[in-house]
Amino acid sequence: MATIDDFEALDIRVGRIVDAKAFPEAKKPAFKLWIDFGEPLGTKQSSAQITVHYKVDQLIGKQVLAVVNFPPRKIGPFTSEVLTLGVPDEDGAVVLLKPEFQVPNGGRMY
Repeated sequence: MATIDDFEALDIRVGRIVDAKAFPEAKKPAFKLWIDFGEPLGTKQSSAQITVHYKVDQLIGKQVLAVVNFPPRKIGPFTSEVLTLGVPDEDGAVVLLKPEFQVPNGGRMY
């Protein structure tokens, strides 16, 4: 069972997608995302398997939640620096987690 200390060890922050591109080299359909978390984190890269519900041009400007303190992970030729968070719909396709209202980039979830 997880403890409150386990939860507090995760650094989950809100950021705004500033760029998105197709990721044809990925084993599973995915997009490359660049997410601005504000200062001091800046912009980080993420690979996200969100191609069912989202189009690249619709992602720019959306706020999302991501774990920002996992080690970088190499996915093919791309380095994913943060884990963008989502939940599965009834068919297992990813739906992004995002704040209900616009909030400052870099805000930490608690």
